[in-house]
Amino acid sequence: MTLIDLANPTKFLTLTARVLPWLAALTAVLLLVGLYQSAMAPDDYQQGSTVKIMFVHVPNAWLSMFVWGVMSLAALGTLVWRHPLADVAAKAAAPIGAAFTFLALVTGSLWGRPMWGTYWEWDARLTSVLILFLMYLGLIALWRAVEDPSRAARAAAILTLVGALNLPIIKFSVDWWNTLHQPASVMRMGGTALDRAFLIPLLVMAVAFSLLFVTLHLAAMRNEILRRRVRSLQMMQASQRSA
Repeated sequence: MTLIDLANPTKFLTLTARVLPWLAALTAVLLLVGLYQSAMAPDDYQQGSTVKIMFVHVPNAWLSMFVWGVMSLAALGTLVWRHPLADVAAKAAAPIGAAFTFLALVTGSLWGRPMWGTYWEWDARLTSVLILFLMYLGLIALWRAVEDPSRAARAAAILTLVGALNLPIIKFSVDWWNTLHQPASVMRMGGTALDRAFLIPLLVMAVAFSLLFVTLHLAAMRNEILRRRVRSLQMMQASQRSA
């Protein structure tokens, strides 16, 4: 089956019905392995056991930006290629991305209290992530506010591409400004600064969270396709009754 075949919602539903159970099982196994490795990881010599918040916080932070990146590609699919599933993909991803961003903010605050002495600081990284969370909420509100699905799709696609400008700001905010947030320690020039005892559990959790997103996203896309089919049938029946 090619990518073009997946443009057909019926074929997409058939394929995802076969793939989703295996994907969900693999996600659950990796999450269990990642959580076990995280629990067994040693305490940090400076941060103590609070360092283990990193194993949940960092994957959520990565996914908060990655999901917006996926939505940006979907926005191009809506505006440029007019792919029939692009709008569905973007709409289904927004609540999941909002949840990852919210969890990143909460876990970051829980880590910040013992390390920085405060739950929140108007730091460049924290503020730009908060803006990302508000943009997610704005997109969700937009889809609910506009009745016409095609108009909502175009408006949401434009807003998504504009919001993508925030992604490099989030990524490089710790390099561009003198910020309270610590600089990148995993993906940086010169290699990772993390010891293997922390790096391996973190990477396992990152892969597990990524698979969790894919699983939830495909399930949400299926729900959105079925919801639109029900809506079309209801509109058709209403039109026949009024004729």
